[in-house]
Amino acid sequence: MLLEVNNLLTCFYSDKDINRAVDSVSFGIPEGKTVCVVGESGSGKSITALSIMGLIEKPGKVVNGEIIFEGVDLLKENQNYMRSIRGDKIAMIFQEPMTSLNPSYTIGYQLDEVLRLHQKDLNKKERYDKVIEGLELVAMPFVQEKYGEYPFKLSGGQRQRVMIAMAMMCEPRLLIADEPTTALDVTIQAQVLDLMRELQKKRGTSILFITHDLGVVAQMADEVVVMYRGHVVEKASVKELFTNPKHPYTKALLNSIPRPGKITRKSKLETVDENVDYLQFTKKSCKI
Repeated sequence: MLLEVNNLLTCFYSDKDINRAVDSVSFGIPEGKTVCVVGESGSGKSITALSIMGLIEKPGKVVNGEIIFEGVDLLKENQNYMRSIRGDKIAMIFQEPMTSLNPSYTIGYQLDEVLRLHQKDLNKKERYDKVIEGLELVAMPFVQEKYGEYPFKLSGGQRQRVMIAMAMMCEPRLLIADEPTTALDVTIQAQVLDLMRELQKKRGTSILFITHDLGVVAQMADEVVVMYRGHVVEKASVKELFTNPKHPYTKALLNSIPRPGKITRKSKLETVDENVDYLQFTKKSCKI
């Protein structure tokens, strides 16, 4: 396993309460594979990713567990070590590229900054060539022009391509993608997913893909982790999950997907019942 998460507990503290946002979560990511973490909003998906990246801020705290990457427990390392591997060995694509890119700097400057931090042996010309190569790799049109553009001048799909180029600039071993296609239309979403699969084949990168969209899971995943209220309720291969789901929450998620040919004007779309506490059904038999 490239990454192993064992019994991860991340809490958020207030004066009156402790919220266990991620509770005893365990899963692994094999070399060169894609693991999708799926669940509704508030299930703990993004907090799990931020815990792995060492980006949990107060009032949050990683309280317990292990995050083993390349044989090293990241929770035992200091911030200097985490800064050295973030963007280099582990990279992350955030949900909204417009808020992730600095509006005050050009695209080229921000991509160049990644190389200045992590590949200090490169000179200015070598960095420029590598940035252009990175933009070409993600099929950015008119790369020479886009190098000098500011983020607000790019479309949503182009900004997401910049984020992917930035994440892949140092050829990380692990790419964490947090809902990278949520704000995109269906056509651009398909292009971004195709691009990520193509880059994975070329580079052999492992991917932790966070999403609430089971259609995306079907396209991207080798293995799936289903989260509900901070807990992992089911782990399975993508084929097993769609053909033989075991946990009632997973079944409810799958049943909420509209199916062509089975919906009439009088049909009611199925939803996940908010009045049911699905944790009561969690047993070891649901965790493959």
